[in-house]
Amino acid sequence: MKSHVRRILVLCKTYPSPSAKYSETSCVAGMDESGQLIRLYPVPFRLIEDNKRFKKWQWISARLEKSSDQRRESHKIFVDTIQCDKDTLPTSNHWQARRVWLDKLPVYDSFEALEAARQTDGVTLALLKPKRIAALEIRPVASPDWSEEEKDKLLKMQLQGDLFSEDERKSITQLRKLPYDFYYRYECDTAHGPIEHTHKIVDWEIGALYWNTHRKHGQDWEKPFRAKLEDELPANDLMFLMGTIHRFPDQWLIVSLIYPPRQRPEPVLQESLF
Repeated sequence: MKSHVRRILVLCKTYPSPSAKYSETSCVAGMDESGQLIRLYPVPFRLIEDNKRFKKWQWISARLEKSSDQRRESHKIFVDTIQCDKDTLPTSNHWQARRVWLDKLPVYDSFEALEAARQTDGVTLALLKPKRIAALEIRPVASPDWSEEEKDKLLKMQLQGDLFSEDERKSITQLRKLPYDFYYRYECDTAHGPIEHTHKIVDWEIGALYWNTHRKHGQDWEKPFRAKLEDELPANDLMFLMGTIHRFPDQWLIVSLIYPPRQRPEPVLQESLF
């Protein structure tokens, strides 16, 4: 399969998970310069060189090829070819630099419309704008620690002395397992009235937010965590980047949260009466 170089604006990094082949991987998603959404998997993000570690809202260029994953947006990335732009797109002027690119993407106003697009057009990665956030659900995971099999996968890279120096191996701490799963319950308007849905959030930012609030507030972490996700983000123009699960093509996840400030209404110019 022929490879090619493409520029990608990164919109998503999911929280890493253990991988038998890559030790640990994340799913990365973004858009190219033509406005097409693209999925990059697998990306062993914490294990790649520092100068290739990109951020959300940063442009990168890399060699890609269509992956064996049949989802039309899915591509394999050649990690050693990654080149990162110097800075992320700024948030100044109400996200003007970011809005220019977001406005190139279609935005679904209901999950029903998104699922219909999957069934008819093969869409498996898209923006969804909920009408209302009903609640954030925080559910304890079945096991707060990795299984022995998962630990073996995570330790794999420490045994690969030909790939990493001793200093590099020591600098990469073992991935911590999140003790909770996080879900948004939200409403969308449809022709049959508002309908509520629940989807899991797997954005790396959410995992980082949990660890940060837990470090700062200890057992009182939940209040500031909920304030961020139930009050602060919904007060913005909150959108979900939704993606399907490879093994379960009809199941969707919230792979990233996109939250530009709400756009100001255009001023109404009143015509002179005289």
